[in-house]
Amino acid sequence: MSSTVKQAVSELSLPVPWGEIRGKIWGPDHGRPVLCLHGWADNCGTFNTLIPHLPKECRYVAVDLPGHGLSSHRPPGVFYSFSAYVADVRRVVNGLQWTKFSIIGHSMGGNIAAMFSALHPEMVEALILLDAFGFLPINPTEISKVMRQGMDEMLQFEKQTEDKRRLYTYEKAVERLLAANPTLSEESVNILLERGLVQVERAGFEFSRDLRINFKNIERVSLEQSLEMQSRIQASILVILADEGFGKTFPESDQQKVTNTLLQGYRDRNHTVVTVPGNHHVHLNNPEVIAPFVSNFLQTKVLSQQLPA
Repeated sequence: MSSTVKQAVSELSLPVPWGEIRGKIWGPDHGRPVLCLHGWADNCGTFNTLIPHLPKECRYVAVDLPGHGLSSHRPPGVFYSFSAYVADVRRVVNGLQWTKFSIIGHSMGGNIAAMFSALHPEMVEALILLDAFGFLPINPTEISKVMRQGMDEMLQFEKQTEDKRRLYTYEKAVERLLAANPTLSEESVNILLERGLVQVERAGFEFSRDLRINFKNIERVSLEQSLEMQSRIQASILVILADEGFGKTFPESDQQKVTNTLLQGYRDRNHTVVTVPGNHHVHLNNPEVIAPFVSNFLQTKVLSQQLPA
């Protein structure tokens, strides 16, 4: 079974003004299109274990977002932000000639997916958020501080002349990623490193991602803006939260209130919110835990519906 799924995977490369966006494709040419967006500092390998469990009638395209995996880094002087990623999604679907599709987004990829779905409601059929709330609101009093911090980090970085990239042996790279992401199993780390490392002539490996993705995102939205965007989404939505996942990183009551308000917004519109056992990377570590929910949702909300004329 797994060998046939493996054979059906092909590599994607789409040109963008500053280089290329890379990714992987599973499923039949004319399958119902599903775009898969990974989380911050991950790459499209994050879907390697989940997709083989999902309906075979869909065509899954998982991309490495710019600055991640094998995709080109943004040009010098350019910030990484959610709206820039939303524009990248538009570039990808234009390149694929998709006009109506579904999106599965994990973590940051879920937030990009929700913003895209709010801006292009007519294009998104179904939206699946994996351990993500769809929006990451910030208290308006914090916005100016965060913007300044992100700009300072970027300007500081641009002053550096020497190459800041560290070289690792493969074993050390595994250790480094495990230490940074305790929610990953060792097998999951190896999967992410397939696209997350590049071998360099100087005898060793370096991480392929752009160091600038670590800087504070200078574009922020308030809860009010988030709820306004949430109300514009026309897609059917499934939110799958992990009980030891992203929500656990918000112990303080203010943030809890914010996430509860967002989740209530989904429930009020008859969308589905479920919680499963596992951590932030449960979709990669234990895909069988979430696959039944995702499969059932795609089956009822996408595959059983007629294709738009």
